[in-house]
Amino acid sequence: MDVLLTEKRSPDHRTEICIAPGVVCGGKQLLLIGGPCAVESAEQMEECGAVLSRTPVQALRGGVFKPRTSPYSFQGLGNDGVSILCDAGKRHGLPVVSEVMSAEQLSIAVDNFDVLQVGSRNMQNFELLKAVGKLQKPILLKRGLAATIEEFLMAAEYIISGGNPNVILCERGIRSFDSNTRNVLDLGAVVTLKKMTHLPIIVDPSHAAGRSDLVADLARAAVACGADGVMIECHPQPLKSISDAQQALSLSEMKELVQSLADIAKVVGREVATAGETTPRQNVRT
Repeated sequence: MDVLLTEKRSPDHRTEICIAPGVVCGGKQLLLIGGPCAVESAEQMEECGAVLSRTPVQALRGGVFKPRTSPYSFQGLGNDGVSILCDAGKRHGLPVVSEVMSAEQLSIAVDNFDVLQVGSRNMQNFELLKAVGKLQKPILLKRGLAATIEEFLMAAEYIISGGNPNVILCERGIRSFDSNTRNVLDLGAVVTLKKMTHLPIIVDPSHAAGRSDLVADLARAAVACGADGVMIECHPQPLKSISDAQQALSLSEMKELVQSLADIAKVVGREVATAGETTPRQNVRT
C-alpha cells in the first residue's frame, strides 16, 4: 500500500486547521459549531447568529443543499439559502459551515462557505472527494453511516492526495439494529482515530442521537474522550424546524451546553473560547 497521508508520523503529530482568523480545529481550544439543520429564513438565521455569537460557539452551520431520504422532503433553499447563511455569519462575526453534494455546487460554495461539509451519504462519492481535493478550503468529512474506520480514512486520503490537506473528520454515529436512537455514537472510533491519524476529529451528537434530550450528555462525553470539537444543531423554535426537529436544541439549551463544556475541557487539557471571541466575519479569509 502507498504511504498513507492521514497516518501519524509520531505520537505527538497533530494537524491544526485554521478556518478563520482565531478559529482553529485541532489545537488546544475546542471548535464549537452550532446552528440549524436547514436554513429556513433570514429571520431564523439572524436570531441564531445573534444568540450564538454571544457564546463560545465559533462557527455557524446551516444546510442550504439538503440530501434527504425522500425526494418529497424539503431539499433546502439552494442559492437563496447561501446568501441568508453568509449574511448572518458576516453580521455576527461567525465563519460558516455548510454541506455540498456535488462538484457543480462548489462554484458557489467555495467563495461563500468557510468550511465545506461532505456529508455522511457522500463520504464515498469519490468524484466529489476528488473535486474538493483540488481546493485549499477546510473540508469537514462526515463518517458514512455504515463505514468502517479504514473506509473513513480512505475517503480522507482521496481529499489529501488531491492536494488539500485541510480535512476535519466528523464522527456522527453509525447505523445499528436498535431504533431507540437514530444512530449509535461511536466514541471508540474517536479514540481510535486520535491514535491512528494526525487529522482533527469532531463529533456531531445531534445526528448520532436523533433526540434532543441526549445531545448534551453525548457532547460532553465526546469532549471527555478527546474530540477536537462538537457540531450541534439548534433552532429558535426546535419543534417548528422544517427538518430534524426532534434532535434540535433550543438556543437557550445550546447556550447552557457550550458553557458546560468548559470544565470538562479543562480536565482533558483543552479549553473553550471566550464568548464573542471570534474575529468579525468581514475579516475572515475565504
